[in-house]
Amino acid sequence: MSTNLRNIGLIAHGGAGKTSLAEAILFKSGVITRQGRVEEGNTAMDFEPEEIKRQSSMGTSFHQYPWKKHEIYIMDTPGDQNFFADTRSCLQGADACVVVIDAVDGVKVQTQQAWDLAEELLLPKVIFINKLDRERSDFQRTVDDAAASFESKLLLLQLPIGKEDGFQGVVDILNKKAYIYENGQAKQTDIPADLADKVESEHEALIENVAEADDKLLERYLEGESLSNEEIHKALRIGTINRTFTPVLCGCATKNIGVDLLMDFVNECMPAPEDCPARKGINPVSKEAIVREPKADAPFSGLVIKTISDPYAGRLNVLRVFSGKLSADSFFYNASTQTKERFGYLLQLRGKEQKQLPQVGPGAIVAVAKLKETSTGHSLCDESAKMIFDTVAIPNPLISFAVVPVSRGDEEKIIGALARLVEEDQSLKVDRNQDTKDILLSGMGQIHIESAVDKMKRKYNVNVTLKTPKVPYRETLKKKVRVQGRHKKQTGGHGQFGDCWVVFEPLERGAGFEFVDAIVGGVVPKTYIPAVEKGIIEASARGALAGFPTVDFRATLDFGSYHTVDSSEMAFKIAGSLAYKKAMEEAQPTLLEPIMKIAITVPEDCTGDIMGDLNSRRGRVLGMDSKGKNQIVEAHVPMAEILTYAPDLNSMTGGRGVYTMEFSHYDEVPSHLASKVIEAAKAEEE
Repeated sequence: MSTNLRNIGLIAHGGAGKTSLAEAILFKSGVITRQGRVEEGNTAMDFEPEEIKRQSSMGTSFHQYPWKKHEIYIMDTPGDQNFFADTRSCLQGADACVVVIDAVDGVKVQTQQAWDLAEELLLPKVIFINKLDRERSDFQRTVDDAAASFESKLLLLQLPIGKEDGFQGVVDILNKKAYIYENGQAKQTDIPADLADKVESEHEALIENVAEADDKLLERYLEGESLSNEEIHKALRIGTINRTFTPVLCGCATKNIGVDLLMDFVNECMPAPEDCPARKGINPVSKEAIVREPKADAPFSGLVIKTISDPYAGRLNVLRVFSGKLSADSFFYNASTQTKERFGYLLQLRGKEQKQLPQVGPGAIVAVAKLKETSTGHSLCDESAKMIFDTVAIPNPLISFAVVPVSRGDEEKIIGALARLVEEDQSLKVDRNQDTKDILLSGMGQIHIESAVDKMKRKYNVNVTLKTPKVPYRETLKKKVRVQGRHKKQTGGHGQFGDCWVVFEPLERGAGFEFVDAIVGGVVPKTYIPAVEKGIIEASARGALAGFPTVDFRATLDFGSYHTVDSSEMAFKIAGSLAYKKAMEEAQPTLLEPIMKIAITVPEDCTGDIMGDLNSRRGRVLGMDSKGKNQIVEAHVPMAEILTYAPDLNSMTGGRGVYTMEFSHYDEVPSHLASKVIEAAKAEEE
């Protein structure tokens, strides 16, 4: 029954303990017989060799566990910015979130980003303050930090018993019960005397805040009526699901303290699929807005939230069922590609294991193998009830590397392997730079790119090295000139003759190339005019300074002459290219560089370092904004200065900074730097 089904995403900054919490939950529920550790590389959720090597989640993994007559789907999402695009995609399949916060480090930038994503998706949340057994852990400081960081009323449901290595249990404030844990097993005990007053005052505050979720209940409470336990629990569930407040629980995942109480809370207060709002989308034919209720008797609909590519098993598409039922060995309609797809098995993902299912309904997350036209972000439905869901945007890549084959002749294999990687991870982009001829692999950070290369070697036996890509400079002209391009060649028989006068002038940045035909009186026949334009375009593809394409100029053909016998399209094409070359000698050509717009989110104490660093990179700060306890610095920075910005930002902020970046415009390179670029380009050509 879907009333007893839950679908939960674990979100946090990397290192907060999401994978350890998932491991503790699976162990507590009896799904696994031994509680693994991230440091030992034996957890159920982090099983890819790259994850074990780096001791960090690099992709969302899925599992299920039974708990007190409920079935819970759980997803462990990456908290590292390098892999956060996967979190963005997969969290669309969750109905609620557990926000894990490290009691030592508090709320870090990526926790804030994960929270903002959950808010964007309107997901109810519960906070689990983890690692309370660690040195320098502080429960109250972490609660205050969360209250300052998140725009939500926090509702304290638990207090810790003991501190740091003396942490041994939790007090349930609502029910006024205390639990001490030994080897992960809870034993009810008396509330410690030093916590009695605190529990009493927090209990009062809790009842008042919970009552706010229900107007009638609040009225009765304010009139002095006592509320029953059942009414309070019901209001707690309603307030959590409606996001009126965010409950706060605490514990230690690795020692399995408080984990069972979190599991109880998920059962009691997190939404079943039918408690979730109807999903919004459009009809792909009529473009009308549609909402689809999360009911088993509604038409089938679902969204592909992840793609897993395997050289042996082929491709697996992971989908979340939003409405209706889906049976094995059947068809569905892909509304995104407008194709019908047949599939065989429905596979329930259980870490790296899989289990076949005959049929699933709303709330289920299942994988389907060997679909031809389906990939991440595609909407699936009944053909008779077509619908495309609204989906979250995949962020733009932040860093690029040129991919160079280790063995000659491996280029075709590289392209094929990269295509498979991009199928699996949409935040990776593959491109070939037409100017530099580099194969570029772009991603969210250096670790993202390096792990993709590791995966390519392991899965597809393709070995490559990475090098910093060349900057795609451009050239332009600064002065208006009028020149003659004249091509005359006499050989035996027909000669070659083409003569044109062309005005070259600079245009504004981003205007591209413009050709104007200003010929009067037929001094150049109409049939030859396109040849002049073609000659200029081909010649300008290799600029006069350093061989970069020339852009943002106008060429106006205003005079010329021709020969009735010797003139030809080829002769006028050569004349056009000669005119371009002559113009570049006189028109003060200059070098342009790509300028990127960057938005850097950092804690306040790092802002000075970031500003100083941006100045050293020839950056121009556009403005600053504050978000919670973080500052967002926006700037324009030359691409040449931030090709490998990710690791630099990491070291400046101790891993607490994140950034987004996109191309903005081209601008002139300062002359002292331009001469170095030109020299380097000429040396490479030689």
